[in-house]
Amino acid sequence: MESAIPEHLRTARTRHRRVPDDYAPPYPSFVARHKPEVARVVMAYFGVQTRGEPSDAAQQALAWIVAAFGQNGGPTHWDRARYVDEAGYSNIVTVAYWDDRTRFDGWFPAARDGWTGERRNAGGVGTFIEVLRPSVEGYETLFSSLGRPEGVAVLADGMSGEIQEHAYWGGMRDRIPKSQTSEMVPSGTNTAVRDGARIRVISSDNVCLIRSGQDWGDTEASERKMYLEDVEPVLREGMDFLRDDGRSIGCYANRYMTVVAPDGARTEKSYGMSWWKSLAALERWAESHPTHVRIFGAAMKYLSTLGPAAKLRLYHEVTVARADEAFFEYLDCHPRTGMLNAVPADAA
Repeated sequence: MESAIPEHLRTARTRHRRVPDDYAPPYPSFVARHKPEVARVVMAYFGVQTRGEPSDAAQQALAWIVAAFGQNGGPTHWDRARYVDEAGYSNIVTVAYWDDRTRFDGWFPAARDGWTGERRNAGGVGTFIEVLRPSVEGYETLFSSLGRPEGVAVLADGMSGEIQEHAYWGGMRDRIPKSQTSEMVPSGTNTAVRDGARIRVISSDNVCLIRSGQDWGDTEASERKMYLEDVEPVLREGMDFLRDDGRSIGCYANRYMTVVAPDGARTEKSYGMSWWKSLAALERWAESHPTHVRIFGAAMKYLSTLGPAAKLRLYHEVTVARADEAFFEYLDCHPRTGMLNAVPADAA
């Protein structure tokens, strides 16, 4: 059994794992493995926001960002999802990934200007950019099965064998290489800076992002019924709590999104992505909050009932980033959008 932390990122521990060396997880899970020369990745969320169904201006913006991805320096992988937020706005978010920071840095200025720049033809559309540029020591992935990577894992060289650090509280932290020596405690405050019509949010250190997804496209009748009737409603309840009341427990913003094809057609995939004050705040919700306890219970009942025959695919990626590894910018968005929700309303 492998460690989730690859050999070239292991170091002498000053902070120990929450399980002993002979711990054996009850079921297999896997992590993405990048080539050792990959030092940093980029996760960039480009959002478009409208009242009601996406307008022609929103569709033009979506076509524009895809065209920009095709320019020199564009991402290695991108995908798209949509959701309706707590204020009733429709949001379509296109997520792009790079494993070369220099390539992204050369590409980004023109893309930023075209997406949130004041010369953009708004047409009643809000736009936002949320970017993390973590070192590979600052994030982790987890997959329930092999063969279909998602998110940042699409950039990886491959997947691990079965890993040890999962299926216990604290496994998420233990899979992040930085956790070997750091508690990743947040410091500083979130502040808003106006740049004309744009609002930049400067985050505190060690802000946390999770993208956690599920793919039921391979399930057959009885399993699909079980997921959609017994698990998904409980998951949605937890996602709605984080969306509407998450700030009370350190979750700045949560989006429960349906993945869509490039033509806008809905797929049988979804994911929640949320911004947290800290990894510790995310852990507390996961370990003890009633909404997540119910999610965990429904998932465990589902998986224990089906065992190895389960065809539902689960994954997540969790990142902890310094302030200088993060970029948040919003143009014509409502004040609870993303990290705008992390600053006082009068500051934005």
